[in-house]
Amino acid sequence: MGVDEVSTLAALRAHRAEMIDDKIAEYRGRIVKTMGDGLLLEFPSVVDATQCMVEIQSGMAERNQSIDEDRRITFRIGVNLGDIIIDGDDILGDGVNIAARLQEIAEPGGIAISNRVHEDIRDRLEASFEDFGEQALKNIARPLQVWRWSLVASNNRVSTASGEGEALSVPNKPSIAVLPFDNMSRDPEEEFFADGMAEDIITALSRHRSLFVIARNSTFAYKGQSPDLRKVAAELGVRYVLEGSVRKGGNRVRITAQLIEGESGNHIWAERYDRTLDDIFAVQDEMTQAITARIGPEIDQAERDRARTLPPENLDAWENYQRGLWHLYRFNAADNAVAQRLFRRATELSNTFAPAHAGLTHALYYAYMHGHTGDRQATLDEAYTTGRAAVAADERDADTHFALGRIQYLRQETAASLKELETAINQNPSFAHAYLGFGTALLYDSQCERCIEACDEAARLSPHDPLMWTILAVKAYGLIVLGRNPEAVEAAREAVRQPTAPWTAYFALAVASGLAGNGEEAAAALADMLRLNRDFSTDDIRQVLPFRESAHADRFIEGLRLAGLED
Repeated sequence: MGVDEVSTLAALRAHRAEMIDDKIAEYRGRIVKTMGDGLLLEFPSVVDATQCMVEIQSGMAERNQSIDEDRRITFRIGVNLGDIIIDGDDILGDGVNIAARLQEIAEPGGIAISNRVHEDIRDRLEASFEDFGEQALKNIARPLQVWRWSLVASNNRVSTASGEGEALSVPNKPSIAVLPFDNMSRDPEEEFFADGMAEDIITALSRHRSLFVIARNSTFAYKGQSPDLRKVAAELGVRYVLEGSVRKGGNRVRITAQLIEGESGNHIWAERYDRTLDDIFAVQDEMTQAITARIGPEIDQAERDRARTLPPENLDAWENYQRGLWHLYRFNAADNAVAQRLFRRATELSNTFAPAHAGLTHALYYAYMHGHTGDRQATLDEAYTTGRAAVAADERDADTHFALGRIQYLRQETAASLKELETAINQNPSFAHAYLGFGTALLYDSQCERCIEACDEAARLSPHDPLMWTILAVKAYGLIVLGRNPEAVEAAREAVRQPTAPWTAYFALAVASGLAGNGEEAAAALADMLRLNRDFSTDDIRQVLPFRESAHADRFIEGLRLAGLED
C-alpha cells in the first residue's frame, strides 16, 4: 500500500483527520475498531452507510491525484446489512463477516455491497452499482449476489435526454464497453436473449483483472440506438467497444459480435456463430464463453501493438508491461532480456502492479526453459520470488496464479502448483493460459490423459494465442509419454508451424518422429532444434521436463537418439 509502514500509517492518519472521520460523523457512523490500516464501521442506516462510503472513495480519489502512485493509499470497502452481536464496544456475527469478505473482493478504490444492501438503496442514491453476479466468499456457506461501485464507472453516465455525452478520459489500462446486442428477429420476446448475451459478456469480462469494463447501466443507455461507435468510446471513456446482434429463425439462432477500436473505429475482430436452440440457456452460456475467450487475446495484442508506438521515455507501468509482453512473445534470448528489463521498470514505477510481477515471472520462466541464462537455478529462484510477489500484489488476478503455478511445477512442488493453477481457472474460466499451466503440471505428475484434455481446452479457448506453440508441444509431450507417437507427431508438427516456435517445439517433433520411426523428419527437426539451441545437452531434458517418474525423461532421450543425436 505504500513505500514503508511508517509513512503509510502517517498518511492514513492524515486522511482520517482531514476527511474520513468527518464523513463518518456526518453520516452518523461509529468507528467500532481499527485493524492495522483498516476500519470496522457501524451505521444506523444502510443508505447513510453506503452514501458515506461513496463520498469517502470519491474524496480519496481526489486526494490521491497529487500523490505519486507508489505512495497512494487506496481502500477496498465492503458494505453489508445484517444482524450483529454486540460484545462490549465490539460487534460480531455473520453480518460483520460478510462485510469483511465483500471488502476483499472490492476493486481498489471501489465498493462491494450485498444484494440486501442494494435492495434497500436502489432508487434512493444517485450512485450507480453494477451487478457483479453471484460470488463465492471465503468461509460463507452460500454464494451471494454482489453489486459493485467504482468512481470511473459511476462517472461514465450518458445523457440520453439530449443524446449528447461528455467525453471522458480513457483509463490507463484496456477498457471496454459492451453495447446491448441488437435483436434482429421480429419477435420482441427475443429481447431477453439479446440483452442476456450482453449482460453475461459484461459479467464474464469483469473477471479479467486487467480489463476495465463499463457497467451495464451505462452501456444499456444506448439500447435501441445506432450510435457512432467512436462517439460511444469517447462518451464512456473506453478504448474498445463490443457490439453484436442476435437473429433467431425457427429453432436456430445466429449471433454476431465485433470488437472496435474506439479512437479510430477500426475493426479488431469479428465472428459469426450459428447454433441450434435445443437449450437456449446452454447456448447463451456457450456463446458468452466463446466471445469472451476471443476478446481477451485480441485486446492483449492490440495493447501490445499500441505500446510499441509510444516513446520509450514516456512509458508508464502499464505501457512498459505491454511492451514487455511484445518482446516476451518473440521467444528468443535478446527479446527475453528486453522483456525482463521492461517488466522490472514497470515494477519500479508501481511495486503493487501485479501484472508486471507476473510478466517478469513469465520472462524468467522462459529464460529457464530455453536456456537464456547462465545460471538456471538462480533464475528459477528469482522467478519463485517474483511469482509470489505477483500473487501478493493481487491474489484475484488469474495470471498471477498461472505465473506462480508454473514456477512451482518446475520446483517439483506438484500439489502447490496444481492448487495455484486451479485457482487461476476458477477465477477466470476463459483464461487459456491457466489451462495450459494446469495441463503442464498434470504432465509432470504423469496424469497425461488429463494433460491432453487441458491443452485441448486451452486451444479451443484461444485458437490464435501467442502461446499456441507451447500448448501444442505440451500436448505432444503427453502423447509421447502415453506412447501415442503418431498423434504426438501431428501435434508437434502444428507446434513448429507457429510463427514464434522456439527450439522446444522442434524438440517435441524430433522426439515424436524418432519414436514413431519417421527418421527423415526426426533428423530435420533435430537439426532445426540444434540450430536454435547450439548449447543443447541431454542434461537440459531433466531440467525442463521435471517428470515425477524419471523413466518418462528417458523416453524423450531415447527419441532424440533415434532422431540422430550423438552422445
